[in-house]
Amino acid sequence: MITRIDLRGRSLSARELAEALPRAELGVEDAAHRVAPIIDAVRARGADALREYAERFDGVRPEHLRVPAAALEAALADLDPTVRAGLEEAIRRVRLVHAAQRPQDFTVQVAPGAQVRQRWVPVRRVGLYAPGGLAVYPSSVVMNVVAAQEAGVGSLAVASPPQKDAEGLPHPTILAACALLGVDEVYAVGGAQAVAMFAYGAAGSEPQDGDVLCEPVDVVTGPGNVFVAAAKRLVRGVVGIDAEAGPTEIAILADSSADPGHVAADLISQAEHDPLAAAVLVTPSVELAAAVESRLADLVTVTKHARRVAQALAGSQSAVVLVDDLEQGLQVVDAYGAEHLEIQTAGAAELAERVTSAGAIFVGPWSPVSLGDYMAGSNHVLPTGGCAHFSSGLGVHSYVRAVQVIEYDRDALEELADRIVAVANDEDLPAHGEAVRARFF
Repeated sequence: MITRIDLRGRSLSARELAEALPRAELGVEDAAHRVAPIIDAVRARGADALREYAERFDGVRPEHLRVPAAALEAALADLDPTVRAGLEEAIRRVRLVHAAQRPQDFTVQVAPGAQVRQRWVPVRRVGLYAPGGLAVYPSSVVMNVVAAQEAGVGSLAVASPPQKDAEGLPHPTILAACALLGVDEVYAVGGAQAVAMFAYGAAGSEPQDGDVLCEPVDVVTGPGNVFVAAAKRLVRGVVGIDAEAGPTEIAILADSSADPGHVAADLISQAEHDPLAAAVLVTPSVELAAAVESRLADLVTVTKHARRVAQALAGSQSAVVLVDDLEQGLQVVDAYGAEHLEIQTAGAAELAERVTSAGAIFVGPWSPVSLGDYMAGSNHVLPTGGCAHFSSGLGVHSYVRAVQVIEYDRDALEELADRIVAVANDEDLPAHGEAVRARFF
């Protein structure tokens, strides 16, 4: 069912390790060719194009592209009380963590009469995407919206695909999550067309909006399929984006102390997202590897999405990786740079401190990835495809900008004048120096 890769006795560089490890193919380049006409059509024809693509891709032509307020209220009123309690607790915990992420302004006095301040300013408006294909993700609404709210963003819009069995509106639980969070601008728009709508805005035929359906945003965030990732690539520069997210990944570094049932269950939990989801176990224990493989064979047959899980585990993106010891295991998981990394070993907390590349690290047997997906308080929108080597998960920082404020008085500038002129002349930009001299002569 799942491939084995044996790295024991092999001394490999970080690059060689990365090449030896399994990885899902995102295929953004191919998808971009299919997505470009969609973006152009939405930019040119607004609501008409959005309805056409909803009918084509989602099988329903929405009467309302912008969800009426009454539908949001009704979705919240009809929400299962236990689900509501779970979402409310998730919101509370995620808000606590993200409130602590707010960066602080500072002022540096570099010399008498010379100061540089740095202010953190939220972006004006954001567009947040919540998928609705193989699964529905109200938890993604929580992650995106809370981070933006705690950053101080003043205008938030959410888009999620229209559902045939919801009369062309997004899934009711998505709508209920928006209502819980106080978001009243919600669109029944999915896929690449939602990204295009956010990036360029859209003229509309909604009676409550007149000629404007959706105003452009400054930043687009949220997970999605390869077409959403391709659309983000094409509009990057027009708007900011969080990342070109690929299929979800879990890597587990485990030794003989790990419970094979826990490990197998955690691999399956991520594999059920998508047939392209990656599930990777890294272990020095052949016995654990065999026990996990045995448990996978048993558990996959009884899980709800057995076919999807089996495809993901059997795919080239998933594997059991055998290593000499935990030191080599650390090298392997750092080279992989997983979206989610679990450490189920003796001394797991100490090993976690030594990991340098992971979207989020889950320490010990009682911190499964599922906890982070919903209620740990961390954000579950994380870098995939090895992007954890250079990028972070979604957070308050995704929605703020650093603005530097420079203030010198006359004496402070005069003290530097000759040095500025010297450097400016050396760069053959004499007018730069003259702009300083003009103030004193």
